[in-house]
Amino acid sequence: MTGVKISISLTNQTWPDGPTGLRDNLIAIAEAADRAGVDTLWVPDHLLQADPTVAAEATDMLEAYTTLGFLAARTARIKLGTMVTAVTFRPPALMIKAVTSLDVLSGGRAWLGIGAGYHGEEADRMGLPMPPVAERFERLEETIELALQMWRGEESAFEGKHYGLSRPVGRPLPISAPHPPILIGGDGERRTLRLVAEYAAACNLFDIPDGGQTVRRKLTVLAQHCADLGRPFEEIEKTLATRLTPGETSDDLVHRVEAQAALGFDHVAMVMSQAWTPETIDILGTAIPRLRELQPRRQPPEQGPGAEPAACATDRSPSRDPDRRRWQR
Repeated sequence: MTGVKISISLTNQTWPDGPTGLRDNLIAIAEAADRAGVDTLWVPDHLLQADPTVAAEATDMLEAYTTLGFLAARTARIKLGTMVTAVTFRPPALMIKAVTSLDVLSGGRAWLGIGAGYHGEEADRMGLPMPPVAERFERLEETIELALQMWRGEESAFEGKHYGLSRPVGRPLPISAPHPPILIGGDGERRTLRLVAEYAAACNLFDIPDGGQTVRRKLTVLAQHCADLGRPFEEIEKTLATRLTPGETSDDLVHRVEAQAALGFDHVAMVMSQAWTPETIDILGTAIPRLRELQPRRQPPEQGPGAEPAACATDRSPSRDPDRRRWQR
């Protein structure tokens, strides 16, 4: 694969005409993105506005999978997913069934975007579970294992530390082959990036304005985890969440993505502090043909002279079954 993909995240769902116009605005944005060649339309999986740098807390926030199902019926090509679902916010079989249903109804366009979760205030206000972080990571891995089992059509008992299901049923099976791709959100070096290397089709890192120093380190850590597991680093899609700033042109965007591709990113997920409009989608659409011509770096980024090695990645816990290549299941 060559080129850089571009996608959008609907982090701000408040348009000037309020809730009565929300449906029509969502349709307009989704259809414009579908026509423009945007790769994926992401919806944040929150019940309230979780990012005060994007929009005020009082802004609207729709339930994610209901929204994605609605948008699947209004689009033909664009992929659809959450960025990302907190693993403890739904029973795992229910969440897996939602993703499978989205994949079937969209004709094979669903992602499973998932993470350990982080927003304790949201969980407290909305009555959602938020166990300690170590337990959330255990639940994250068990949920991914359960998803893979259900997507294989296996109806045997699932017994984990936190989840026990007597006979999970995955039918209808997903259309995506072998299953919807898995994106694991977050940049934690010991657990998150290890799980990416072990299970995921894609990671999702954050565009921090430090000249690429942080994301370069994160990609180096990910490469070390891949080497430990015997997985080719280059087969993981490196996704970067970054902002489209007010006044930014298509030329500005292409110039910025060129630098991100040189670091190794082959997919940029754009967010905005305002709600998306067809005009801002046009900025992306104008840039897309040029982004497809870029050649992202495939190898791990080089560390500059004097850079500290990513030593934390070598603190590796052995897999329960090191011979199973989970990313190939």
